[in-house]
Amino acid sequence: MDTQEAIMGFSQSEKIKSALIWTSQALELTGALNGPEKDGAIRLVKMKADHILQEIGLAKTIAKDPYWEDIEKDIENAVVMINSGVAADSVGHLTQALSKVTSIGQRSMAFLKEKGLI
Repeated sequence: MDTQEAIMGFSQSEKIKSALIWTSQALELTGALNGPEKDGAIRLVKMKADHILQEIGLAKTIAKDPYWEDIEKDIENAVVMINSGVAADSVGHLTQALSKVTSIGQRSMAFLKEKGLI
């Protein structure tokens, strides 16, 4: 890891963490909705999941870390569950992804601290 990758890894990890938390909370709230409201909320969650996958694609390019592949798989598994009608059960996959994203952010920050940049 070099300085540029550490900065970008930290930046991307923070952005993706926020999106994962938002998505997980939104999925939990869909349980209280019915009919068209629930359908609309699920569509919104799917769009956010697609956005997260795009951000992970960017992260894989600018902040090379093998964990990004695993995170991408976790999100894809969550999307499959959402598409299968068991959206609430997909939160576990999002939580796994969140843990891995947090690890990338911590490693990036540790590198930057070691270099005296933060």
